[in-house]
Amino acid sequence: MSKAIIKASELGKYYQVGNIKTQVFNSLSFAVEEGEFVSIVGPSGAGKTTLLNTIGLLEKFQSGRLQVAGADVATMKDQQLSQLRNQYIGFIFQNFNLLPEMTVLDNVMLPLEIAGVSSAIAKEKAVYQLERMGLKGRMDHKHFLLSGGQQQRVAIARALISEPKVILADEPTGNLNSQMAMEIMKLLKEINAEGTTILMVTHDEHLSQLATRQIMLSDGNIIESQQQELASCG
Repeated sequence: MSKAIIKASELGKYYQVGNIKTQVFNSLSFAVEEGEFVSIVGPSGAGKTTLLNTIGLLEKFQSGRLQVAGADVATMKDQQLSQLRNQYIGFIFQNFNLLPEMTVLDNVMLPLEIAGVSSAIAKEKAVYQLERMGLKGRMDHKHFLLSGGQQQRVAIARALISEPKVILADEPTGNLNSQMAMEIMKLLKEINAEGTTILMVTHDEHLSQLATRQIMLSDGNIIESQQQELASCG
């Protein structure tokens, strides 16, 4: 029986600049079960990326409750949050967020090296992930010499190297053409089929249909959460 790896209860967040308070989302309540592939959709400004960053422990919230892997986030200090994030969560970004001065291999090794893993073990795991992504011959390249699709594969390899339970993907196909986008979606579906939970923000309605469930946000509120039939990447 699956269980919730992410659970939000009346989650609220706002930004305050001087006397101006901007509410991002209000009293959001939802759960994500282990092994789900959930797409988060909605118009620009709906709070999609902010919600993803909050779930990823990159941004704090002001009210309600958030649990990640059973841990109550609100009661944790920054170091504990960092440890929880490093242990359970991997990130994939629209702009790849790869370091230009580093090789592809070094970029993928970086999370493990930051975590204190030896270079030898980090390299072994990075090589495995990059080979899995079909990038065996590109490891010594700088990422800007690769195509957009290849760069996103590097970013996926980096996200997977710590063997996270959850992947948070923010518009992972936003900078790719339609063919490359479908290739990345096929990879994400394969990763999900292996048991990794995925939450993906996307503006692409067709790609959102490839997830097993869709959460729709509007003006900081969930207006719809529905199961979907499994679709093929074609």
